[in-house]
Amino acid sequence: MTEEVTQKDRPFEQLLVEMGLLSHEQLSKAMDLANDQGITVKDAAVALDYTTDDRILAVLADRFGLRKVDMSLYNEIAPEILALVTPAVADTYKIIPISEENGELVVAMGDPFNVNSLEDLRFLLDRPVRGAIASADEVQALYEKYYAGENESVESLLEEIEAEAGGIDLPTGSTETIDLESIEEMAGAAPVRRLLNLVLLQAIKDRASDIHFEPFEDEFKIRYRIDGVLYEMVPPPKHLSLAITSRIKVMANLDIAERRMPQDGRIELNVKDRQVDLRVSTLPTMFGESVVMRVLDRSSVSLDLNRLGLREDDLEVVREHFYKPHGIVLVTGPTGSGKTTTLYSALVEMNSISDKIITTEDPVEYDLPGVVQVQIRADIGVTFAACLRSILRQDPDIILVGEIRDLETAQMAIQASLTGHIVLSTLHTNDAPTAITRIVDMGIEPFLLTATLECVVAQRLVRSVCPRCKTAYEPSDEELIELGISRSDIADKKFSYGKGCNFCNNTGYKGRTGIYEVMSINDEMRDLVLENSSTEVIRQAAIRNGMRTLRESGLLAIYDGITTIEEVVKQTIVE
Repeated sequence: MTEEVTQKDRPFEQLLVEMGLLSHEQLSKAMDLANDQGITVKDAAVALDYTTDDRILAVLADRFGLRKVDMSLYNEIAPEILALVTPAVADTYKIIPISEENGELVVAMGDPFNVNSLEDLRFLLDRPVRGAIASADEVQALYEKYYAGENESVESLLEEIEAEAGGIDLPTGSTETIDLESIEEMAGAAPVRRLLNLVLLQAIKDRASDIHFEPFEDEFKIRYRIDGVLYEMVPPPKHLSLAITSRIKVMANLDIAERRMPQDGRIELNVKDRQVDLRVSTLPTMFGESVVMRVLDRSSVSLDLNRLGLREDDLEVVREHFYKPHGIVLVTGPTGSGKTTTLYSALVEMNSISDKIITTEDPVEYDLPGVVQVQIRADIGVTFAACLRSILRQDPDIILVGEIRDLETAQMAIQASLTGHIVLSTLHTNDAPTAITRIVDMGIEPFLLTATLECVVAQRLVRSVCPRCKTAYEPSDEELIELGISRSDIADKKFSYGKGCNFCNNTGYKGRTGIYEVMSINDEMRDLVLENSSTEVIRQAAIRNGMRTLRESGLLAIYDGITTIEEVVKQTIVE
């Protein structure tokens, strides 16, 4: 597998030259043609008569240790072989099952660089899988021949499961005793595997952030969280709850026999060249185990400060503070407001060969190349404060503390700042001015806070209006009252909403953006902190010095047609 991974991580263009298929000059011309015509470099090289599809496939097959197959020999694939791979899996990974040899399922792969997906397929199908390289066009043609019109849905799969004789009728209550062999058997049952695979692939395709599996007395619910809102899927039969939960635990390497204590695990998948990390958490309830999967898909998160929703003037202020030689920058907001994404985006931008960056997180959500990341393990004493103490001996320039939760962590963050480091961290407060009161309430002396705190950024996430069904409209008086503005304030302003279309699953929204409140700490505000002034006095001073409140940022996003009145009212309050 090491050779496969090494090759997979190399650019396709580099391999074409390394394998003698193209010269550097031919590659340059092929890349120019590919850019001009919007085609792949491989297709451009073939179009220029530098090589052929067959030659590329043959050399790649030899390089990856896979055999090349002639798909014309597989015009009649046995139904029992096709039944081993569902349409959803075949479409996602661009494969076709063609035979079974020595207990291994052989799949033809249209993408020769997708060898890493073989491990996923073994995992999802719960059987040995061997790959063979074939023409992408031939694989697609066979997919359309055998799977066309068979696009699986959760509804159709559930109907099929219910129709099967006997079904899977197993105990579901958390107190019932079930032997380990029975649990393993039902976790590996074909209908359970197919249903769970479909749920996972659909969630990743729809860019869900979480998947909830919830057992109740008379039903078993599956819900996705998309753009911060939960949507319910067609619920599977209650008698499948234990089987589905056990299958998830098998995939996450958890103890399937332990159903009385919470457990945490992870599942790693490669879906269409996207590294997707599923964080699994189980929680015992009255009617079985509740399971939540956090979907961490790096490709669906933009770690770019320019694309988070910060307005130009706020972005300029934030950047100025991030690049100071020392000081503390705090990002505040409730859980799920995008604080970590904002700080990760800052680290990605600040990451350079000349600076050492160390983070301490609970948990580490994304791997950042070139950044030293430390996972918190409070159960063995690896806390934020303990990590910070050790991090200061590692000669860092920039430090990220996942969250300031207590006095000890706050004291270590201030010490790190006073010794010449930039410290980035998060805090759970409703707005920027409240962060000062919160830290002082922890027990930090005001003079230490004024000496180190440089900036506080409060943020919320609001859903963005779907660009394909965006429609202009005139807001009602009730909506304006909710916003806290009058009709005279919106004389030349435009308002939009989403009608609902297939692109946004008829929600009217697609994706989310941030609205921000950026409070720089100047001399006037430092004096107010030293005087133990109230949060309201600090807020008014910040506004006088140019801070735009969350509600004001939300109004500007509405006027720009980015979001709706409903979203801004839900996420902000009138000052």
